[in-house]
Amino acid sequence: MSGIRIIRDFFSQPENTVRTVRICTPDAYEREPGRRFPVLYMLDGQNVLNHPESAIYHTWCANTTMDRLTGEGAMAPWIIVGIDHGLDRFSEYSPWWEPAVGAGGGGWMFIDFLANHLKPYIDENYRTLSEPHWTAVMGASLGGLMSLAMGKSHPRVFGRIGAVSPTVMWANGEIFRLWDRPTGRWCRLYMDVGSLERYWFHDIFLDYVEATRHFLEHLKRIGVADHELRYVVAPDHFHNEEAWQARLPDIFRWLLEDPKGI
Repeated sequence: MSGIRIIRDFFSQPENTVRTVRICTPDAYEREPGRRFPVLYMLDGQNVLNHPESAIYHTWCANTTMDRLTGEGAMAPWIIVGIDHGLDRFSEYSPWWEPAVGAGGGGWMFIDFLANHLKPYIDENYRTLSEPHWTAVMGASLGGLMSLAMGKSHPRVFGRIGAVSPTVMWANGEIFRLWDRPTGRWCRLYMDVGSLERYWFHDIFLDYVEATRHFLEHLKRIGVADHELRYVVAPDHFHNEEAWQARLPDIFRWLLEDPKGI
């Protein structure tokens, strides 16, 4: 079984605040002390792990999914680092201002924290494979938007991007403008959406199905290659952790597959 350590007061210098960080090491981490492991960073960390101190309702159960898949030999084990969001998720999970909710713009400070402060700490204190092709970032909804922003702005840090039900229509589609060309480095980008993800939120009609399809077309137009990209529409899935948990095994198998040609 994987082990979990929770740090409740990890200081974020760019944001001048403390964050809760949840570090899940696979069983092989203790059994094989000479081995180094890739790292997956997951946003909305309180919703990521199957653990008594996670969110009250549904979570991704990423640790139990990882345990099962590695036990079956379907994938190699990864360290999972979940980063809880703070009190103002709209601000910290959006690099750009969104008038409909009157928040945004703090996302760049969070990206700075994860890429330049948290990752170096993890690499220094755990036996990691620190190269970008062994480093993934993943989130859902605004967390998916942030994963896309991190992967594009820091391709020398994050080689794998998991954009699960990403809110790409946020801030008038600024993420389309950020992705003006491929990263120029080794990249693996997973994006999906549930077929029932269409609803009103404040003054925004969030049509995830149409928006993610448009973003997929945009990625192909700017030259992201087919072998770098996977896009999935999940039939009858809504926008919630229960749906994302159900999709996670297939996400892990593709996004975290051992790299080829490196």
